[in-house]
Amino acid sequence: MSSPSPKPTSSEDIISQKYDRCVADLLVKTGIGFGIGVVASVILFKRRTWPVALSTGFGAGTAYADCDRSFNPARIPGTRILPASEQPKQ
Repeated sequence: MSSPSPKPTSSEDIISQKYDRCVADLLVKTGIGFGIGVVASVILFKRRTWPVALSTGFGAGTAYADCDRSFNPARIPGTRILPASEQPKQ
């Protein structure tokens, strides 16, 4: 008995999965940055607020860069996008 072939994934599902991953990544990295900033602020910088803002921004910026690479793979360093006329035949 052969199993039916799996239904192809729609482009909307792919985009929503990437978007969900980006939002989760943003929350995690921003939270980690916030936590590191609080610890650094309390231990090293006499309870100033700028380490919290700086590390939270670093976390959000890292998540944004990862999301940008997810949606636009041409921005990954070392990646080349070949036109259809130059792609090797299989």
